[in-house]
Amino acid sequence: MSTIFDVCKLAGVSTATVSRVMNGTGQVKESTRQKVFSAMEQLGYRPNQLAQSLASNKTHTIGFVVSQFDGAYTGFILKQASICVDKAKKQLIVTDCHNDPEFEYETVRQLENRCDAIVLYSRTLSNEHLRKLYNQMNTPLVLINRTLPEQLFHTVTFAQEEAATMMMNHLIGYGHRNIACITGPLDNPTGKSRMAGYVNTLKKHAIPYRSCLVKNSDYQIEGGYNACKQLIEDKIPFTALFAFNDYMALGALKALNEADIKVPDQVSIAGIDNNLFSAYASPGLTTIELPIEAMTKKAVELAIDLITHEHKSSAHQFKGKLIQRESVKPCRAMNNWFSL
Repeated sequence: MSTIFDVCKLAGVSTATVSRVMNGTGQVKESTRQKVFSAMEQLGYRPNQLAQSLASNKTHTIGFVVSQFDGAYTGFILKQASICVDKAKKQLIVTDCHNDPEFEYETVRQLENRCDAIVLYSRTLSNEHLRKLYNQMNTPLVLINRTLPEQLFHTVTFAQEEAATMMMNHLIGYGHRNIACITGPLDNPTGKSRMAGYVNTLKKHAIPYRSCLVKNSDYQIEGGYNACKQLIEDKIPFTALFAFNDYMALGALKALNEADIKVPDQVSIAGIDNNLFSAYASPGLTTIELPIEAMTKKAVELAIDLITHEHKSSAHQFKGKLIQRESVKPCRAMNNWFSL
């Protein structure tokens, strides 16, 4: 079995240089880095991670905790996290907490001694849970999608209310006043913020809020489908439907198609996320792009930096972008599917 000394001999460098190359630390010329990697490959040398951890008092591991694995959306987040971690020559531990806040809290605590830093993408933890983590943990923790009134953690967030407001202004600007809404759960910050965007924009334009046009769901395609079916069965007139994410919008699109209600000729439909399927729906889905790639990259890079550097807690907020496709049409150009 080859050792680090064999690598040094073949590459013609010191053990300190090989160590810097493997750990990605210090200044090493690119030509020297390539010599070391070439020697490692020729010798089949693999660093002993346990020995490195004991020597440096570091695990070279980043924890990534999500409230729930949520199809392609979560997969995209974890892919970006993996790219960032690989680039830093570290390992990634990923945990799904099944939307259970107590399990999520305990998971973060258990990862503390196994990881050098943790990224938490939480939809379920209460503010009290987060404050307890702040008081109990020494390991750096970066939050995605969550904030506290007090800036205890480094946070990476999306302007949720602004995104909903942007879409509502777009629909109202196209002449829609009877706008149905399919929400996600309203017991968490994301749902509350998007609902505030819906309600406050109606109020700003002097459009009455009508609870009969609002159906609560679960961010899943089937949930959007069932909620839209209920709206249709209630026979309450609406010319546009705003779903709190693209999956529910796609489910609603199926329900409308089954009812022979044409999109966008009779009902306009819009979502939030700009997920992988939105552009390939028929018609293409108008949505708000959530820059999750940039958000994940920022959060993981912050976590990695906090392993070796202390910084005052900071907030980083990302904004959405309106993506206009074929699923929204001016109200005046539409054929009603009901009699107003």
